[in-house]
Amino acid sequence: MRIGITSVFVDDQEQALRFYTEKLGFVVKHDLPAGEARWLTVVSPEDPEGTELLLEPSGHPAVGPYKQALVADGIPATQFEVEDVVAEHARLRDLGVRFTQEPVDYGTVSVAVLDDTCGNLIQIAQMHEAAIAEAS
Repeated sequence: MRIGITSVFVDDQEQALRFYTEKLGFVVKHDLPAGEARWLTVVSPEDPEGTELLLEPSGHPAVGPYKQALVADGIPATQFEVEDVVAEHARLRDLGVRFTQEPVDYGTVSVAVLDDTCGNLIQIAQMHEAAIAEAS
């Protein structure tokens, strides 16, 4: 068993597509009609056959309150791994991405949290392998 697709609920698929490709740098894997919405997935250009992220419409009545509660409590909807949180934060900030949490180093991991413009907070994380190995 493996994770093939995971999803994030988005308020507007077209806006999400622009943000996730133009700002975050993902590439489109699938963009197919699916009723009134689209089956719209993106992948990392570094791993085009890897896990897909489904940009899923927020149409279900439970989604709005769920997303609002997460944002109100500062909880990211998902997390993406990066090589260098500080550098990625600077790159994204220069592209106009708004961060709700600046980079923080917790020893084994460094994180920052951004607003995806589609109703979600997204965490970027850099694992510090040396610190993890020391703790083991």
